[in-house]
Amino acid sequence: MPPFLDKFSDWAERADDTLTRMRARLGLLNPLQLVPYRSYGTTTRLYVKGRLLTDKGIKEPDPNDSRWHNLLNMYRRFDSNEISGAMLSVQPADGSTHPVVTDEEGYFTLNLQPEVLPEPIDYLWYPVDVLLKQSPPPFPTPPGLNTQAMVLIPPTDAEYGIISDLDDTVIQTSATDLIRMARTVLLRNARSRLPFKGVAEFYRALQLGRNGKRNNPFFYVSSSPWNLYDLLEDFLDLNNIPPGPLLLRDMAVKRKSSADASAHHGHKLKEIDNLLLTYPQLPFVLIGDSGQEDANIYREVVRRYPGRILAVYIRDVNLPERAAMVDRVSEELRQDKVEMLLVQDTVQAAEHAAQRGLIHQEAIPAVEQEKRKDESAEDGPEEDTSGKPIMK
Repeated sequence: MPPFLDKFSDWAERADDTLTRMRARLGLLNPLQLVPYRSYGTTTRLYVKGRLLTDKGIKEPDPNDSRWHNLLNMYRRFDSNEISGAMLSVQPADGSTHPVVTDEEGYFTLNLQPEVLPEPIDYLWYPVDVLLKQSPPPFPTPPGLNTQAMVLIPPTDAEYGIISDLDDTVIQTSATDLIRMARTVLLRNARSRLPFKGVAEFYRALQLGRNGKRNNPFFYVSSSPWNLYDLLEDFLDLNNIPPGPLLLRDMAVKRKSSADASAHHGHKLKEIDNLLLTYPQLPFVLIGDSGQEDANIYREVVRRYPGRILAVYIRDVNLPERAAMVDRVSEELRQDKVEMLLVQDTVQAAEHAAQRGLIHQEAIPAVEQEKRKDESAEDGPEEDTSGKPIMK
């Protein structure tokens, strides 16, 4: 970013903070909201992350929400009033308390070494209590504001982990077409956005693995901003896609990056590095798309961690020059004895995963069936600008 734009960005952030505090003094802000983010850890270390914001009043997504309603909610997500300098208390199950202060963007992060783990929820997830102790002036401290942050701990008998991109890998975003991407991202909600055909069933098969225990952990690494966290989490839940930590990017960091492609590359690589270092005994499957830098990033991961990557699946976004790049990377990885497949759909990926012994052969018909169902949903009626179907 040019120096003058960097300075302007800093000035805009300070002005926004001043305006937020002025509105708080006048009693014009909504109540405070603790937003926990799904994270990950081990039996000896828990990583807790979240954010303190004012509640924007974004309700549960409804398929009948109009495009204008969705656009307004998207504006609210990015017009966030983050609360810096708030005192929080993180309390794991061992009874200890750990103070933490929110940073200038309202985030709080903490690494814990608990003596006792809480009882897991849904087998993989461990809850950690987070309480607001004191808001900075002029924000009033609501009594008893608390939440639970969910931390994923893979069991010792997990066969492998899965690291997946989100945009144009799980969710149809059209990132290579700016106009279509804008319409999709701004005007659709978690219920009206579409998954790639068959992806939910394929991911459930990977989570099940070969041992049938459904304990292979998922991690979603994306350059989407944290402001979209609620939409992405709702999308995974509504489409019955295995939940996992969403490792997103801070908008402030993105604004200050000198080269967006380089920042995208660096963010993803850093998060994947952390995962492979956290779980040194766990092999991984990597899934992405050909629209951005996933193939190059995954090539670097393969070479940094020899023998740790079982397979790489890259969804083809139907751009010949990007497909040619993936083919070149795939050829390079042959010497590392890792297969990188450029796949047209999830059925092709599932067939390869079954051949490699990652999933059961019997899972393929279910992926094919869901792919057909998703194709039918995609061919539904068009919508007018109010979000209502147009009868043909």
